[in-house]
Amino acid sequence: MSLAACGGSGDADNSAKADAGAGGRAESAEAQKGDPTRIPDVGDRLQKQIPAESRQVVAVYGEGKDDADATIVLYTKSGGAWKKTRGWEGHNGKKGWTTDHREGDRRSPVGVFTLSDAGGVLADPGAKLPYSRSASFQAPHYWAESHWHDFDYVIAIDYNRVKGTSPIDPTRPEGQSKGGSIWLHMDHGSGTSACVSLSKSGMEYLLRTLDPARHPVIVMGDRAQLKV
Repeated sequence: MSLAACGGSGDADNSAKADAGAGGRAESAEAQKGDPTRIPDVGDRLQKQIPAESRQVVAVYGEGKDDADATIVLYTKSGGAWKKTRGWEGHNGKKGWTTDHREGDRRSPVGVFTLSDAGGVLADPGAKLPYSRSASFQAPHYWAESHWHDFDYVIAIDYNRVKGTSPIDPTRPEGQSKGGSIWLHMDHGSGTSACVSLSKSGMEYLLRTLDPARHPVIVMGDRAQLKV
């Protein structure tokens, strides 16, 4: 498996972004006035792809098609209504987003994907998802030092992978050209090669909160594509 498919290329970075908290960019006035039975600012196309049994949705709102900045929001469903649980600032692919992801395009795939497996270099922080600890997650040290801890914690995004395996399983059912090894992982302050990144505290929170019994999924894309 190629960690470069998920992490940065080793470019120098600026300081990492902090948690957005309750004031994240996704929490617009318009979103708060929306239908509570729907994920805010997500149109019918992707809304319909969220499984009926899902009770946890990680929504990734990319700032633009060619932009690497994103807001990550965890929504929890209770009594038929989706409620914002927590939000963070983070990043997506260096070149933005695509509806036809290809290996090496440095764009994150737009879509709805399940979240089934986790792992990392560090010990399990209390994850509810199956967690695989391995030194094999370690980012190469020829990358910029700011990237070395990217994979201390990861959550596999079920894009072109086999569910129920470690995130570092290299199997790609749809072929190598469709890319893979796309994860939620720790942020290094700039865009990734295709993954979604957020703060260490954010990753710890998601690992301790995402529950297989609640069928968590991720809805991700730039704001324009999300609204279609």
